[in-house]
Amino acid sequence: MLQPKKQKFRKQQKGRSRRRLVETRGTTLGYGRFGLQATSAAWVTGNQIEAARKAVSHTLAKEGKMWIRIFPDKPITKLPPEVTLGGGKGEVDHYVFPVKPGRILFEIDGVKEETARAALRRAGFKLPVGTRVVVKS
Repeated sequence: MLQPKKQKFRKQQKGRSRRRLVETRGTTLGYGRFGLQATSAAWVTGNQIEAARKAVSHTLAKEGKMWIRIFPDKPITKLPPEVTLGGGKGEVDHYVFPVKPGRILFEIDGVKEETARAALRRAGFKLPVGTRVVVKS
């Protein structure tokens, strides 16, 4: 599971809902010819990123190269079950990456277009966001 080695602060606030805003960074292909771009907003966990990575690497079958453009570094806290209010903020349970529409999630290069589209499509099924395959022109 992906998680940061160190952080300056152990816990973070949740932040405001920014579902209607589009991403301003990480919206263009920087490494490969094919990419998986988010079309909706959600929190993507480390387990979901790992499942998508496995789907892509299984489809590529030791061909080409893949880049993961997101990393879960936002801590999500959770209180244990059946605990009453007033005990403070819970312990860190897992880490997420807040995805906004337009963010490139994965990139692939060194394979045919049909293989890349199939791999990225399979990876998109593993993620909680709507996705589309983009090609560098």
